[in-house]
Amino acid sequence: MLEFRQIELGDKEWIDPLLAASDFQGTEYSFSTMWMWTKIFDTEISRFEDYLIVRSIENGWADYVYPAGKGNDDDFRRTLLESMDDARRLKLNFSIVPMLKSKQEYIEGMFPGQFKFEDIRDAYDYIYLTDDLINLSGKKYQAKRNHIHHFETLPDWQYETMTPENLGDCIKMTFEWCKRNGCKEDVSLNSEICAVQRALHNMEALKLKGGLLRVQGKVVAYSVGEKLNSDTFIVHIEKAFDDVDGAYPMINREFLKHEATGCVYVNREDDSGKEGLRTAKLSYHPVYLLEKCLGKLIFF
Repeated sequence: MLEFRQIELGDKEWIDPLLAASDFQGTEYSFSTMWMWTKIFDTEISRFEDYLIVRSIENGWADYVYPAGKGNDDDFRRTLLESMDDARRLKLNFSIVPMLKSKQEYIEGMFPGQFKFEDIRDAYDYIYLTDDLINLSGKKYQAKRNHIHHFETLPDWQYETMTPENLGDCIKMTFEWCKRNGCKEDVSLNSEICAVQRALHNMEALKLKGGLLRVQGKVVAYSVGEKLNSDTFIVHIEKAFDDVDGAYPMINREFLKHEATGCVYVNREDDSGKEGLRTAKLSYHPVYLLEKCLGKLIFF
């Protein structure tokens, strides 16, 4: 019988090797992502043999992230059957979510006719070529280059790698960003900032990388991320003051240039269905969208 509990920082030691074994490119396969958001989405973890199982419960459904780990087809099938038994004991419906759409055929072959699959466009991850976001070459990036050129005219600007010594300045900037953007009145933004603060206060334990921009000594933008899998860097956090023209494209470029060396791709996560965020992410011209779906078990 599976035993679930909330994720702890110490779990990184055994979870990271299982994530690395699957080498998935999705946001949900980052330990930092799981840990940052666990209290907000009330997610819990369990281990079955060499597979990580992540579960959340809502509105009569037990939702399980597509398992990450190592084993053959029979091992994977038994892992899913254990998860189904867990949902049955809870007297809840069972679903796999999120699931990469590329895995849909595999699940259908393993459980023919037992699942109904639904597309989740809001959960698609935006995947870019690292070189594209650093070099911003070509006509399609002209507007980004214009904003960066404007930023470069600002007095005494500089990029710094995030360290324990300047981390406090980023935390202070986060509070000011939150005040300017009305986090207290926006439930979604308030939850996001809670996750951001969890990450910032545990940068070393999570082994995250960070970078910041200053103008005349004041932090006006920062970004936080890490290597996600064998060829992809993921950006977890990116904050900038809207009234500093060029701050967003500049921190995006400088952070990747200094911290994402050796990675072919960049995952800038999903847009959560927010129109403005979707427009912004598309404006950087992703090389593809990592498509995801929901797999609902029709019957046990």
